[in-house]
Amino acid sequence: MSSERLTLIVGDEELLVDRAVADVVTAARARESDVEVHELTPATLSRGALAELTSPSLFGGGRVVVLRSAQDFGKDLIAEIGAYAANPADDIDFVVVHAGGVKGKALVDALTKAGARKVTCQKITRPGERVAFVRAEVRRAGGSIGEDAARNLLDAVGNDLRELASACSQLVADTGGKVGDAAVARYHRGRAEVSGFNVADRAMEGKLADALEQLRWALATGVAPVLITSALAQGVRSLAKVGGAPRGLRGAGLAKELGMPPWKVDRVRQQLRGWTPEGVAQALQAVAETDAQVKGAGADPAYALEKAINQIVVARGTR
Repeated sequence: MSSERLTLIVGDEELLVDRAVADVVTAARARESDVEVHELTPATLSRGALAELTSPSLFGGGRVVVLRSAQDFGKDLIAEIGAYAANPADDIDFVVVHAGGVKGKALVDALTKAGARKVTCQKITRPGERVAFVRAEVRRAGGSIGEDAARNLLDAVGNDLRELASACSQLVADTGGKVGDAAVARYHRGRAEVSGFNVADRAMEGKLADALEQLRWALATGVAPVLITSALAQGVRSLAKVGGAPRGLRGAGLAKELGMPPWKVDRVRQQLRGWTPEGVAQALQAVAETDAQVKGAGADPAYALEKAINQIVVARGTR
């Protein structure tokens, strides 16, 4: 058996992790268009399920199996995953996502020993690294940006990598590729007054009227729709992360485990009231559909965002 289809992703920077997973899926679909993708977490992977997912299919076709938050798997599942990695199937792309650190390190060691390809996705924390990330994102989108303009974009948008990536992509699309100080100021002049995070917070809290009001003001003051979609996505993912955290953790320990500042954990825990796992799943689906609409599949980004906020608020009450 070959380890070429084994991938170990280590780190807790969500954007980079999601991109690494997407790269595996894209490569799998390039080989075979009708690939099945299965994403599981400690809450959704039961003993024995892995054997079923990795057993030969009667109907053929490729599969991608993604195990997220692998540091939280119990010893029995870690042993089961390690045993599979030592003898993997040739027609399955097997991806394990581990946040890093000592918890669940036995799984990292097992994948490493099995010859898994390792992708590191650590948090980008230093100012210089963030500037470099912005400039790389603009190049990735086919444009160019100077260091001063990159710093101005950081000041306007903040440090969240998803919002920064969306802003870079949008700026390149709107400017033709050369992003300067004037373009940053023009497209982000309204962010100090209202941002996508304001919209997302009200939606997560189930405050429909307030969320729609914030949305209209954000759009009127120049906030790009893709940034609002990104904020909604981050808001729902934060609900999923905090809601699925180990019950015994509190305070600073929980914040460290989740890779969030304590104030954000506290805010998300308050927002979680009224949410169920089913509701969070519905909200994630709504945001994914909206992302496609905003990026060109739909004719009216504002309408798509209004619809998404309505769907999120409805999902909050799902039982």
